[in-house]
Amino acid sequence: MAKARLVLRTRRLIAMSVLCVTLSVVSFAAEPSVETNVVFGTYSGFALLMDVYKPAASNGFGIVLINGSGWYRDLGYDATLLKQSQEFRQAREKLATAGYTVFVLTHRASPRFHVQEIVQDVQRATRFIRTNASRYGIRTDRIGALGGSSGGHLVSMLGTLDGKGDAAAADPVERESAKVQCVVAFYPAIDLAKIDTPSGSVAVSLATGIRPPASNANAPQQAMKEYQQDSPITHVTPDDPPFLLIHGDADKTVPYQQSEIMEAGLQKAGVPVKLIRVPGAGHGTGSAGWDKIDWAALALDWFEARLRRPDSSAAR
Repeated sequence: MAKARLVLRTRRLIAMSVLCVTLSVVSFAAEPSVETNVVFGTYSGFALLMDVYKPAASNGFGIVLINGSGWYRDLGYDATLLKQSQEFRQAREKLATAGYTVFVLTHRASPRFHVQEIVQDVQRATRFIRTNASRYGIRTDRIGALGGSSGGHLVSMLGTLDGKGDAAAADPVERESAKVQCVVAFYPAIDLAKIDTPSGSVAVSLATGIRPPASNANAPQQAMKEYQQDSPITHVTPDDPPFLLIHGDADKTVPYQQSEIMEAGLQKAGVPVKLIRVPGAGHGTGSAGWDKIDWAALALDWFEARLRRPDSSAAR
């Protein structure tokens, strides 16, 4: 009898152990994962990197995430990688939990490189993502973009530039489109010639390699042409994707009026746009005033509402 009880107890312990191990494996498998330092291009041997945050269960949608940096990185071997910024960590985690695959980019930066080259990098990243869509379990026609400040400028360029691939390119990545289907831009730089704050104008000057038109007496037309070419507002057309703009009205780096300019331009072109004004908020999600709203949830809601639409209205 005692032996029978011992056998029964042993079986129960084994069963409980197996159950605990099984639950542990299921729990581990359900956790989002990250693939770091994915090389999406090598410019003259210089590796362009991204981190890929993979959800436990993909919903088939991808988000390009570009942190703000003033388009700038320190020169030196110990410069912090842009993808390491925690500016949009809350949004990244919320998106991954909801099933989105999030691609956090590092691009070339000023003062060594300028806006046109930086835009090429983020377009390259988008093309790379689209080329490898099956690998990441996402749809090629459901890629959104989120960014702030200079990152807001860059995701706005991804939304407004034509972005067509080169069908004759030897590199299959370059054959893909770089245009995204939905944009969320926080305090974005939209019209570079009209950013007149001290810190903002310095960042723009370094990023373009040209002084602002108002101060460049030697070549004002050249400066204006360059600034216009590098500004998202210049490239707005009716086929652009829906835009959500979120901006603090106490921003002393990129004035709130920048988002108003974009809102007006998109409305004129008939592109769906929503501008959320954050009263008293400064520049950056970590600055004063941003705790008044759940900005990460607002970004998620926009992607949920727009990227999930039927194919016939994917860009509307």
